[in-house]
Amino acid sequence: MELLLLYKAVVAVVWFSSIFIAERYFRAAFYPTQFTSTRKRKRLLSNMSISVINMVLSPLLIIPLTLFIGAKFTSWRPEWMNAPAFFLLDILLLDAFLYFWHRLNHQLPILWRFHEVHHLDEFLDSTTALRFHFGEVFLSSIARALFVVSLGISIESVIIFEICILIFSVFNHSNLRLPNKLESALSKVVVTPSIHWIHHHAKRVDTDANYGTIFSFWDRLFKTLSHNKRELSMPIGVEGLKELSLISLLLKPLKP
Repeated sequence: MELLLLYKAVVAVVWFSSIFIAERYFRAAFYPTQFTSTRKRKRLLSNMSISVINMVLSPLLIIPLTLFIGAKFTSWRPEWMNAPAFFLLDILLLDAFLYFWHRLNHQLPILWRFHEVHHLDEFLDSTTALRFHFGEVFLSSIARALFVVSLGISIESVIIFEICILIFSVFNHSNLRLPNKLESALSKVVVTPSIHWIHHHAKRVDTDANYGTIFSFWDRLFKTLSHNKRELSMPIGVEGLKELSLISLLLKPLKP
């Protein structure tokens, strides 16, 4: 498990760095004209600062929680359920859980308070994938831990799933320009930037759609797929609200 956690850290750094650089050479959209150089820098600083806060707090809360689950809860599954086929099933189940949890974050006001911080970003690129309020990260970890224990999913499967989430979240939030045919083919199975771009459209009807993270078929299956097509001029963010300073973002979920 320690080796998997090391792999997770290495993959996170290498993958994010690769996409961050690539989307600056092969960008799909440019910053809107109202974005000054100062505003661009402030945006990147806010997103990266929120990411650093999560990295600092995770060893204090999230990782101990994960290790506690691995140590205290022995999987009820028999040995034959540890076959590769069941590992693939675990990934599918965890992604289904993430779809419903994401959907719940949009429907329950108490969860939306924290998730809104992610959506208040007024531009979309790989750094948006790192922009989650720690309160949301913590609540998500607890909910997922309960799901994992109830289904007897191994901690190794969970960590490998988290690596997959890192890869796909950075990818589908990215401002990477893909060939149309490639993106169209990929979108039939996995969530691509053009699909997730709609989810960050500053129109609530689109914000409350396209909840998938890895597999795109959950939205088709549960009728939450937006039929709007991505337009690079679409306003990004939360309808009726503007971006906030870093301190205001961190405090917003705690305000009445």
